[in-house]
Amino acid sequence: MCGIVGYVGSQSALDVVLAGLRRLEYRGYDSAGVAVLADGQVAAAKKAGKLGNLEKELTEHPLPSAATGLGHTRWATHGGPTDVNAHPHLDNAGRIAVVHNGIIENFAALREELRARGHRLESETDTETVAHLLAEDYSSCGDLAQAMRLVCLRLEGAFTLVAVHADEPDLVVGARRNSPLVVGVGEGESFLASDVTAFIDHTRTAIELGQDQVVELRRDGVAVTGFDGSPADVRTFHVDWDASAAEKSGYASFMLKEIAEQPKAVSDTLLGRIDASGTLSLDEVRIPPQVLRETDKIVIVACGTAYHAGLIAKYAIEHWTRIPCEVELASEFRYRDPILDGRTLVVAISQSGETMDTLMALRHAREQGAHVLAICNTNGSTIPRESDAVLYTHAGPEVAVASTKAFLTQLVACYLVALYLAQNRGTKYGDEIRTVVTELAGVPEALEQVLDTMEPVRELARSLAGHDTVLFLGRHVGHPVALEGALKLKELAYMHAEGFAAGELKHGPIALIEEGLPVVVIVPSPRGRSVLHDKIVSNIQEIRARGARTLVIAEEGDTAVEPYADHVVRVPRVPTLLQPLVATVPLQVFACELATARGNEVDQPRNLAKSVTVE
Repeated sequence: MCGIVGYVGSQSALDVVLAGLRRLEYRGYDSAGVAVLADGQVAAAKKAGKLGNLEKELTEHPLPSAATGLGHTRWATHGGPTDVNAHPHLDNAGRIAVVHNGIIENFAALREELRARGHRLESETDTETVAHLLAEDYSSCGDLAQAMRLVCLRLEGAFTLVAVHADEPDLVVGARRNSPLVVGVGEGESFLASDVTAFIDHTRTAIELGQDQVVELRRDGVAVTGFDGSPADVRTFHVDWDASAAEKSGYASFMLKEIAEQPKAVSDTLLGRIDASGTLSLDEVRIPPQVLRETDKIVIVACGTAYHAGLIAKYAIEHWTRIPCEVELASEFRYRDPILDGRTLVVAISQSGETMDTLMALRHAREQGAHVLAICNTNGSTIPRESDAVLYTHAGPEVAVASTKAFLTQLVACYLVALYLAQNRGTKYGDEIRTVVTELAGVPEALEQVLDTMEPVRELARSLAGHDTVLFLGRHVGHPVALEGALKLKELAYMHAEGFAAGELKHGPIALIEEGLPVVVIVPSPRGRSVLHDKIVSNIQEIRARGARTLVIAEEGDTAVEPYADHVVRVPRVPTLLQPLVATVPLQVFACELATARGNEVDQPRNLAKSVTVE
């Protein structure tokens, strides 16, 4: 949520910043603005709405040519999405411009202090207080970086700040606490952004700022210090994908492209994980093997789609390792006083590695003495850095807000973690692990088969565009798949959609069944879980008898469902625990097509942001 871009170099700062903001649109926003330094002045423009509104404003009222600037796309928190509340914010003298991501929790008290000292604040935002505080401290020290350090020590909350000052035309200063900020290092130019996507056209050399650090950006390099002024260690990394990976490549939407990329994403996540002896390895493990062998409880913390991946992982972890596993919503985790100790392993799942709810859950776990393993798609982000072990997914950039390939690669990563623990604890032999990994290696081909047979699903989705409600049912690992299918429909089609455990149907939800109501049923394999299969076929009969329109996802060769299904979507045969990987894809296509038929923007659903960096 919110996108930040900063630039200093020899190119047109406005062009670089606007291009970067376009690449960050996927994060979700409701206003946009820019500022440049030219002729000893700050020149700024900002407008509510999409970037097109800002670009129209810049056409009608051009900004001067400049080589230093910053920009922002805002997702409203304090104050509505208006021109006045849009970023950047300036001090009263118009010499400083600031953009901000996150929430400053003590801004109300700071604002009252500023007003008492004669400052005039025009917006409802927490951000504007920073511009005025910077102005006060700059008047004393004459150094924007030092002023930023002083101000940050007074702020409470989670924030990323980027600022420029008219008196220092070749400098951009950034700061971060609990909110992402990445530095791009080019030849004779430097970049700042919420995400490397913003500057990937210009450089693939990046620095991820650490917690409570300030960065000074100049043409000839960067300097990083702590909030206390002490020099900071800098970790440089290379981005292993290029700008084309973040483009639509001929697809109508990023979501369609990312659905199609899932076979490769799964294959890439598996690459190099197991050697000839059947030994698995993760990316980084700083937990002694003995500690893992003594682990007596696993807790998965995640949000949204990642939470559904965790629910599926529970089945695999408990089955393969025989360790009790709990799955928690990260946003609720630390508020219920969970029981954790040194024998607890917490698995934190986050696509961006910056999800604030998950990050705070991770920190609480570590305070209680638990060990933390992160599953993440973003190298160098905060959650992996603060964890004891990391397994990176290799989904590449995911631009659409609704997660698709990140979800499937999180599932694969969860399976690998379960197998790694089983290997370490001796509950699975090497040949058993090799068998499961071989089965996982066959999933990309199975996904290709699913993707090649989706036209009937698209037709079915279009036929349901006029409906207001769709229900989803599943059992065993199919229950979290049902939850994920319902979430996708809510996110994209803005429809009422609910996922239920099919066995719970008779305990209340069956009252919702009425004539013509679409009900999607994820059917377990008759081979691996025959009892569950028979029971869910009975569920299908129950809802069909009450007039529901049954849409059944079943594996190839399952003929028992045919007499009771209005529509059957076939998926390839895979082992029971791996079925979510193939059963989820039709639900992604279904939601995307239905949303498109309803005229919705599938890449940027209303009110949603890609990376939720506030609690």
